[in-house]
Amino acid sequence: MAPVPMTPIKVGHIYDVQELRTATPTVIPERCMRDMADDERPIMATPHPSMHSIPIVDLSNLILQGDEDQFQKELIKLGTSCQDWGFFQVVNHGIDKELLERMEKLTKEFFMLPLEEKKKYPMEPGTVQGYGQAFVFSEDQKLDWCNMFALGVEPHFIRIPKLWPAKPANFSETLVEYSAHIRKLCQNLLRFIARTLSLKEEVFNEMFAAAVQAVRMNYYPACSRPDLVMGLSPHSDGSALTVLQEAGGSPVGLQILKDNAWVPVQPVPNALIINIGDTIEVLTNGKYKSVEHRAVVDMEKDRLSLATFYAPSYEIDLGPLKEFIKENHPSKYKKYNHGSTVAITSPTNYKGRKH
Repeated sequence: MAPVPMTPIKVGHIYDVQELRTATPTVIPERCMRDMADDERPIMATPHPSMHSIPIVDLSNLILQGDEDQFQKELIKLGTSCQDWGFFQVVNHGIDKELLERMEKLTKEFFMLPLEEKKKYPMEPGTVQGYGQAFVFSEDQKLDWCNMFALGVEPHFIRIPKLWPAKPANFSETLVEYSAHIRKLCQNLLRFIARTLSLKEEVFNEMFAAAVQAVRMNYYPACSRPDLVMGLSPHSDGSALTVLQEAGGSPVGLQILKDNAWVPVQPVPNALIINIGDTIEVLTNGKYKSVEHRAVVDMEKDRLSLATFYAPSYEIDLGPLKEFIKENHPSKYKKYNHGSTVAITSPTNYKGRKH
């Protein structure tokens, strides 16, 4: 099981930013304001030249394997994306557009419910499932400009049934269907990622056993002063892979740290955004990168996204694979147990556990 806090956590008052924006649209509570002295505030600058350089991987060229040259080119592109960027967008991923749109619609309907309805599914302090704002562990911590709704999906024992909403209708059934397709996508991607590393195709899928999967839905209301707040604080993911679906019509909000600059990610139509998590970085001894990323907010438009986290079974002990440990490249990470280290949807500390 994922770890739970041993002692009560005092988090102070947590603002529901949707309600705050509706009631007092120009008010930014001090607890939401980022510290200028510590360079925490987002710089709302012109797009970085690399904005259109986020790699795009066509999964159909890997799945079908009809043209060997095209297959090898796509495999090389996938490996380069994992090593140089830690992020890529995948097209022709095999998930029906209608299902993606249905899940997006129901997610938005959930966030549009009255606050009293959403509060039936509270995210308790120190936990990562339910509705609220995750990753708050103290009364002094700055708050992100985001409402979240997170649920464990697989294996079944990580589900907390009382947190699965009755409204909107068909939400739970659609989430299960959606998650099954995302799971298949992750398993396929891991097969080809293994091949880019000259490993046995099923090495990650076999190692991960009953892989853990969770979804976190993020709603970022527009903010009158987006330069003062952060949608989601900089972090990397503790997962093996993260799959991000950006809602249609949302402003660009995701930014990744590339060459010491924050690069906005412009979603490609009908694509899903994939990033390498700490698990893969550790297993490859740093060859493939788990990249720091964050979310900024817009002055006029709300933004909605769905992030699925796919990770090994909580029972698994992880460390660099022997294939990536050499005399001139020793192990950079301590071995750790996935379940006892951190919950799947929380900011990571895997990479911090270096020798």
